[in-house]
Amino acid sequence: MPGSGAVTRNTLRQQIADALRDEVLAGRLPAGTEFTVKQIAEQYEVSATPVREALVDLSAQGLLDSVQHRGFRVRVFSVADFRGMIEARTLIVEGIFRRLVERGTAPGTGERLVSVRRRAEEARRAALTGSLEVLIGYDLRFWRELSGLVGNTYISEFLHRIRMQCWVFAVPHLKAEPDLRTGLWSGHNELVDAVTRGDAEEVRRLVHAYNQHGLDWAAGLKTTAATAGT
Repeated sequence: MPGSGAVTRNTLRQQIADALRDEVLAGRLPAGTEFTVKQIAEQYEVSATPVREALVDLSAQGLLDSVQHRGFRVRVFSVADFRGMIEARTLIVEGIFRRLVERGTAPGTGERLVSVRRRAEEARRAALTGSLEVLIGYDLRFWRELSGLVGNTYISEFLHRIRMQCWVFAVPHLKAEPDLRTGLWSGHNELVDAVTRGDAEEVRRLVHAYNQHGLDWAAGLKTTAATAGT
């Protein structure tokens, strides 16, 4: 088949991108880590082309930086960056749920809400038990599927990108906490319930609490850093 080579390469490209994304999100490739296309190609025992394409994809998602003549580096985010992400996330999430509440869910979304609820239950369970890697996977799927109910892929993809960047910043800080559960939000189920009921006031309250949780946590990081420096 004439296109089989391209299909294979694109499949490898996606597999490598997914594997490296998981490593970054889990903190196994910490912020600031540098590597070359050759190193990754040797690690996965594949050719350089799909590796280079995968790394370019991750750079476009804001997870890696291209370093001239040196390869790629896992992006380093500051507390100020994180607060900016929260601000952007707030505007998007509030808009998503205002639209869902005002217009309601479209016909035929019942099955999709069942799937979102399953993600919510798993995310909440992982948050309450402090299972960080499990939480990240379900949390990303939860928000992607929930935001997908508005039927606008641009909104859904943009929110997904911001959420990945938030996790990249947060993971090393969360892992350093004595009790991991204190830094994790677990209101997924309540949010799905409020959206399903069309309870605009409860949706606003939960979304505000969700975003404020992130801001309060970031403020705690700045306080800790300031104390450590004295």
